[in-house]
Amino acid sequence: MTIRVVVADDQELVRSGFAMILDAQPDIEVVAEAGDGRAAVEAVRRLAPDVALLDIRMPGTDGIEACRTISAGTGCRTVMLTTFDSDEYVYEALHAGASGFLLKDVRRDDLVHAVRVVAAGDSLLAPSVARRLIAEYTSRPPATAVAPSTRLDVLTARERETLLHLARGLSNAEIAAALVVSEHTVKTHVGNVLSKLGLRDRIQAVICAYECGVVTPSPEGGPALGSPAQGSRSPSGNPPGGGSARAGRSTGWSP
Repeated sequence: MTIRVVVADDQELVRSGFAMILDAQPDIEVVAEAGDGRAAVEAVRRLAPDVALLDIRMPGTDGIEACRTISAGTGCRTVMLTTFDSDEYVYEALHAGASGFLLKDVRRDDLVHAVRVVAAGDSLLAPSVARRLIAEYTSRPPATAVAPSTRLDVLTARERETLLHLARGLSNAEIAAALVVSEHTVKTHVGNVLSKLGLRDRIQAVICAYECGVVTPSPEGGPALGSPAQGSRSPSGNPPGGGSARAGRSTGWSP
């Protein structure tokens, strides 16, 4: 199956470079290039691609607004590209519906990998962006709209454990090892967590875990995990803070 991509960037050389890299792949076809957000949205609506690469800073309709429009009105998934890893851009882009966020100095192989990961329905963040994302959310005042106990009441105990492991950035295989279950079972738990909490993907699950207070940053900067009931130990029995957030691994997450 060929992955159809729209590339949008106001710098022609950058845009053409990304397009050339992607078009050289046997399973990827760049169906259109756009110099601004409005043209990107029009191309997505007209051609129905699988993935849109969007530069954040473009004249007129910027990448974030284009991402918001595309995410709300089409089935196309978006990857944001920028030279800036500013907190506000990460926050706004992810809430606009972005499934990936990469810096423009991304390696060729990682760019191609990101498109494939996002096209498969998964999410991906560059490591530096993931660190900033966690810092952004953990520095904000706690959400007051929904109490954690109320929002997470829809989850079973095992689904809460799964959410905690998702917040650590663990893959399905790693979660399966921690819970001593099959990867198929983990995939079911992950799907249930996303569905019950109304989350789009694993990135939003990580955000939810932080916003609900079930995960807090450790002194070392990684997540300190609590058990679903007591908030003192991780589901695997390890001391809290035993691992840093790996949500930003360039290999992405398995669905």
